[in-house]
Amino acid sequence: MPAGLLPALRWPRRNPPITARTGRLVPALSILAVWQMLASGLNSPRLPSPLAVLEMLVAETLHGPLLHHLGVTLLRVALCFLLAMTAGSALGIAMGSSQRLNRWLDPWLQLFLNMPAMVVAILVYVWLGLGEPAAILAVTLSKLPNVMVILREGRRRHDRDLADMARAFRFPRKALLFDVLIPELAPFFLAAARSGLSLVWKIVLLVELLGRSDGIGFQLNVYFQMFDMTRILAYAASFMLAIQLVDVLLLSWVDRHVGRWQR
Repeated sequence: MPAGLLPALRWPRRNPPITARTGRLVPALSILAVWQMLASGLNSPRLPSPLAVLEMLVAETLHGPLLHHLGVTLLRVALCFLLAMTAGSALGIAMGSSQRLNRWLDPWLQLFLNMPAMVVAILVYVWLGLGEPAAILAVTLSKLPNVMVILREGRRRHDRDLADMARAFRFPRKALLFDVLIPELAPFFLAAARSGLSLVWKIVLLVELLGRSDGIGFQLNVYFQMFDMTRILAYAASFMLAIQLVDVLLLSWVDRHVGRWQR
């Protein structure tokens, strides 16, 4: 048979038995199954069943203060995330570009990298008081070193041949920034954003628990004192679902865009 006829006679491709969505659902369903078995076996208010938590989540969403506290926490997360990404990216790129600046800032960077977020939050609250600016500053300072390290390493690994070519063609500074440097650092920006989001929301909850009067962290502290595990898990689940949606709808789209540019 002529080789040219082979592509036309191939069987149509079938979808794989496990798609990407199914691959994500299987671990989630297995966690729910184990949770349900443990809850049924223990039969204790300390571990409510998934159905009980879901019912509480719906009730608090429709008739309780959950949406208010969730909105407050998400606003803090967004603000701290943007501040840390902006300042950390600028400082990290500058440190990667200048050895003198890197030598001067590196001891401070190592100090904040190894300082626990709880210590930072307590110190800022003591110095500035239990206000909103102190909470935002504490979270931003805890996230800032992580972004700086990632962008510093990305700047150090830049393609010198590409930069030399841009200079040879006399690219203006604006073109060097937006057409060479930023696209080259895009994977590092994405890595800092993904790790930053997962870190910022955890620190925000801690800061709210320590010194704020609203937010998911504050509510978790209240229900902890009441030993209300059903509400604790419901509020925690609401926030985790919201952050997961942000990751899937926003960061995953950016990831695909970056990958398409690299290809």
